[in-house]
Amino acid sequence: MIGANGAGKTTALRAVSGILAPRSGKILFKGRDIAGLPPHKIARLGVAHVPEGRGVFSNMSVRENLDLGAYTRRPGRGVDESMDRVFSLFPRLAERAGQLAGTLSGGEQQMLAIGRALVANPSLMLLDEPSMGLSPLLVEEIFRMITEVNRAGATILLVEQNASMALSVSRRAYVLEAGNIVLQGGTEDLRNDPGVQSAYLGNG
Repeated sequence: MIGANGAGKTTALRAVSGILAPRSGKILFKGRDIAGLPPHKIARLGVAHVPEGRGVFSNMSVRENLDLGAYTRRPGRGVDESMDRVFSLFPRLAERAGQLAGTLSGGEQQMLAIGRALVANPSLMLLDEPSMGLSPLLVEEIFRMITEVNRAGATILLVEQNASMALSVSRRAYVLEAGNIVLQGGTEDLRNDPGVQSAYLGNG
């Protein structure tokens, strides 16, 4: 989802994950209306939310933050495999497993936030502005990892101000204005749309 500040992108993600309760309408996930369910129940259904600003627990270690991602799962081999997968995707987290999350760099905290969500083994991951505040090199690294997570089987709903990067890794896109979807379609079509190029891609 792309759109100007205040278009409703973050609000949409918060509604899907249950942080905000919609006043009307439905949110269908795997054929079930989840609108109005509390966040912990939505998480148990397979939805993981990586919020804007990362939201790591600064006074807890990297490993403790990751362990929290597994709170909806039963202890056992599956959790261990998910943890190994996170450390494989993000080797720096393995190197800093005992380090306090608040002492990590911005890019490492973003990796930790995504890794914590992955430990939950979600079928849907909501990512809110993962590139915010990161250097161009770190942005490229984060988006490479997002692509790998998607290839591994998780569906990703991405909210991102960097429209060019967002469209480069996604298959379908939505443009929001004032809470309404004003344009949607395959990313190639949107990339070639004159309005999208002018408003979001710096062309025209």
